[in-house]
Amino acid sequence: MNLPKIPLAGVIGSPIAHSKSPQLHRHWLKTYGIEGYYIPMDVVAQDLEDVVRTLPKMGFVGVNVTIPHKEAILSIADLVTDRAILIGAANTLIFRKDGKIHADNTDGYGFLENLKTGAPNWTPKSGPAAVLGAGGAARAVIASLLDAGVPEIMLSNRTRVRAEKLKSDFGSRVRIFDWVQAGNMLDNAALVVNTTSLGMIGKGEMRVPLDGLRKESVVTDLVYAPLKTKLLEAAEEAGCVTVDGLGMLLHQAVPAFERWFGKRPEVDRATRAAALR
Repeated sequence: MNLPKIPLAGVIGSPIAHSKSPQLHRHWLKTYGIEGYYIPMDVVAQDLEDVVRTLPKMGFVGVNVTIPHKEAILSIADLVTDRAILIGAANTLIFRKDGKIHADNTDGYGFLENLKTGAPNWTPKSGPAAVLGAGGAARAVIASLLDAGVPEIMLSNRTRVRAEKLKSDFGSRVRIFDWVQAGNMLDNAALVVNTTSLGMIGKGEMRVPLDGLRKESVVTDLVYAPLKTKLLEAAEEAGCVTVDGLGMLLHQAVPAFERWFGKRPEVDRATRAAALR
């Protein structure tokens, strides 16, 4: 008697103990009565390819990939989506039945879904977006905003050369501001996005002057520890609609869970509570 294999998924990174993904996916597995497991795996760079190529043989249907492996995984995958190529990183692997490893990036999708849910009146045509930071998260955010039809991205990063690289990759709709001038972006921004770690517990504070925030603007912070950062507090005081960063983590997980376990999960209050446990 051949019993069906129990599907396995997980997250690979180093360190990995802080990841909320196991709580999230286990919540969905339990909610939908799916026999499956989601496992955190601390894997160092030199073992990455060996581990990834072994996992399908162990019953894994896919994994999430997080820091520091999101760029390196592109060279290991057999197939890479256009958006993962554009962003230059992948966060989701699907182990296909034909043996191919398929890499995708769902961060931009998660960002936009979180924005639509938390600020339903915002539209891409509302006006320019001000983006703080030029790392991997910023690439995903900019790619998704430009694809959605935002007319202009005003970009500022502590190291200007990284911002220049994004402008060269994404084109003329990206305009760069020096970090000391970052506060000036807020005067005309319909959307303000912090993609840096500034404001996160244990990291530096956000020093960008926020007095230019307009109450018509939507302000979102990718940081979710704390849930309400100083940026979001200042934005609330200015009368802005604010969107915290936890929803991006939840929404980016939806397409992966559906591909691995065959059920599209819902992001609801219980999902948020499970991730915050």
